[in-house]
Amino acid sequence: MKKTFCTGFAILTAISLTACGTENPKPASKEGFRPSLDTSSVSHINIVGGYSNFEALEAEFDRFNEYYPNAELVFTKIDDYNNMIGTVLNGTDAPDIYVNYSWMYGREPYKASIDHAENLADPALGLDLDCIRSNIILNTDDGTLPMIPVFSNTYGMLVNNDLFEKEGLSVPATYQELTEVCKAFREKGYECPIMGFSREETTSLFTVTIYPYFCRTVAGDKDAVRKLNALDPSAGEYIRPSLEKILQFLNDGCVDLDACAEIENNYEAVILRFFEGDIPMMACSGDTVSGTKKRESRSEAFIAKPFSYTFSPIPMSDEGAYFLDMPNLQFSVNKGSTNLDMANEFLRFLISSKELNEMAQNKGLMSPTKDLSYNRMYSAFGEIPESRILSPEVIGLTDDAVYQFRQAVYGVGTGTMTIDEAIGGFGSFTQ
Repeated sequence: MKKTFCTGFAILTAISLTACGTENPKPASKEGFRPSLDTSSVSHINIVGGYSNFEALEAEFDRFNEYYPNAELVFTKIDDYNNMIGTVLNGTDAPDIYVNYSWMYGREPYKASIDHAENLADPALGLDLDCIRSNIILNTDDGTLPMIPVFSNTYGMLVNNDLFEKEGLSVPATYQELTEVCKAFREKGYECPIMGFSREETTSLFTVTIYPYFCRTVAGDKDAVRKLNALDPSAGEYIRPSLEKILQFLNDGCVDLDACAEIENNYEAVILRFFEGDIPMMACSGDTVSGTKKRESRSEAFIAKPFSYTFSPIPMSDEGAYFLDMPNLQFSVNKGSTNLDMANEFLRFLISSKELNEMAQNKGLMSPTKDLSYNRMYSAFGEIPESRILSPEVIGLTDDAVYQFRQAVYGVGTGTMTIDEAIGGFGSFTQ
């Protein structure tokens, strides 16, 4: 009788799972993921991107296989990804899911990355878009959604919490507090209260520090954004407040530029220098933060004397710190995929608070979900009020305009340009 009951129960379970395929898929985070396809179906899903390895995603493959054991999911790295993705998508062995970026939208060289993308805003797909912060979702002219964030990024500073505790200081929340904390650390013998990469303009200490402040000065000013995006020379005046602020920041003695110039790159060298343990604050991006965990074991200083550290926004205003919220890596589904149903099913599984948070924590990046409290590393950003959360996606600044800003602030920060020279050069800086 027990055997008969178990057999009957197994048959009913199989029928129930198969029947799911006839229902409209429901977002995974609403009631837990429920398969909507035949769980015994055989499929092969190829996901491509530029990462050399993607263990965090492969962990998601394993969890998805608990529902679909015969679905083979593979991540493939494409060399020179940004330039090659169009060719790959137009080829005979096109991927089912691929990495995409907001900055590719509207640019002719990357047209294929948008043209091949399925509209992920289609309600029939059952994606839980509500679990993602709306301000980092790409706004398109026609209302379609060609890509969806799976990681997000921001700018801020790594904070050595042990040093703050040892010296009886609190992590600053306003610009005045920042200068007071830097002064207090200098008086206690710390020559470099804040450090950061300064050898090149890309993700330099200057950009990381002042770009959120700049976004605040132009947010909501459509005329300013229009002129900045058009590289109108007169738009240089819009960056004056930011240039004056970065100069004030340097003059207030928060940074030792000579010491910063010794850091060779803005990733591993920044991390290893911070792990020496004598730097209270290190300006960097979330991308840099993602590499910290793996490099703890590569730092003899950190191994000998480990310490607690977290990532916090840099307060450049007396109003408080700004959280510059940016998408990092986004996924698109190839609408021409021969495995379209299963590709959509995997994305429906992945786009939930649970899976996105898990994958972000494994990767060391910030999650795109609304709840940042799950990860202590980034929890400080979750405490920023909505009025001080800024999104380039919403503001509408183009990559070309941001490049001009970066060049100007780098020139002023390194002393190779005056503020007036940097303003006058806006629109003319070449890549």
